[in-house]
Amino acid sequence: PQDRDESLLGHKPFLVLSDYLTRQGIAVLRYDDRGVGKSSGAFENATSADFATDAQSAVKYLMSRLDIDHMHIGLLGHSEGGIIAPMVASQSKDVAFIVLLAGTGIRGDSLLLLQQKLILKASGASEADVEESSQTNARFFKLILENENQDALRELISKELTKMYLEMTEEEKQGMTEADWVDMEIEQILSPWMQYFIRYDPAPALEKVKCPVMAVNGEKDLQVPPKENIAAIEAALRKGGNKKVTTIIYPGLNHLFQECTTGSPNEYADIEQTLSPVMMESVGQWILKTVK
Repeated sequence: PQDRDESLLGHKPFLVLSDYLTRQGIAVLRYDDRGVGKSSGAFENATSADFATDAQSAVKYLMSRLDIDHMHIGLLGHSEGGIIAPMVASQSKDVAFIVLLAGTGIRGDSLLLLQQKLILKASGASEADVEESSQTNARFFKLILENENQDALRELISKELTKMYLEMTEEEKQGMTEADWVDMEIEQILSPWMQYFIRYDPAPALEKVKCPVMAVNGEKDLQVPPKENIAAIEAALRKGGNKKVTTIIYPGLNHLFQECTTGSPNEYADIEQTLSPVMMESVGQWILKTVK
């Protein structure tokens, strides 16, 4: 859960970006996630589909304002926001363009497996540990994909976690009992958000998007790997007949669009820069060109 500034690790990316866009003459509406800051509602049981309804409400609000050009309202989303923007644009004619900052193009389970591999490697994990972790997560994801019944799914996941606990060292258990550890892991794995994300394929929504799309990513993004996701986004848009597509992979930038060394999430807080000026400038120019 984040506020309207996307505050994280000492940075406020959306504040910086909105300030830049406003100076270019582009009106910006930001809002706190549901249940955060001045927004009501509950965050913990919400999914990306729920967050899409929040974005739809934001568009509806802008349509009610006399100081906004109703013909040129766009959505800009980062990471999960890059999933939500196409959801809304595919269903609303009020959305004139979308900008996807490190948005995903592949199904959630595939993204998470790829993400985990890259981050573990960047953290110095051995090939054996990376492979073991990947196989374990793949088993959990397969169970979620194949079982809609929550009681049956919980029982299957619980059995898998119990096996894992019995093979853990005392140091890995950190003093937690089997019941407490299994319950903690189940709540994470089977949260409504996680289940929805694992099952969600962005392609069908992207295929229905007819407005202009800008999809950008950092070359060193380990959370939403650029090569696989930009290609999938572009392929889905083209399949749907959308020819108004611009894609950019920025050299040397990470998931947060900071100039970085390795792209590892461990670097985010230590990097002084909040957003690359190159990225902000190209996004601003594209929006102005598109709305003209």
